Amino acid sequence: MIIKIISLFLIGMLVLAIFGRLRIPGVTKLSNRKCPKCGRPRLGKGPCDCGHS
Repeated sequence: MIIKIISLFLIGMLVLAIFGRLRIPGVTKLSNRKCPKCGRPRLGKGPCDCGHS
């Protein structure tokens, strides 16, 4: 019984790892939304708090 539980757990972890490696559309857009000067995420359309556009 314990071997069955462990094997199901490992199979579940494998499935999660496979789905975690998939590329999600829009992730590159989110990574490009950082300030080039300070590296903080930019929220909204205005300039960054550091004064850089």
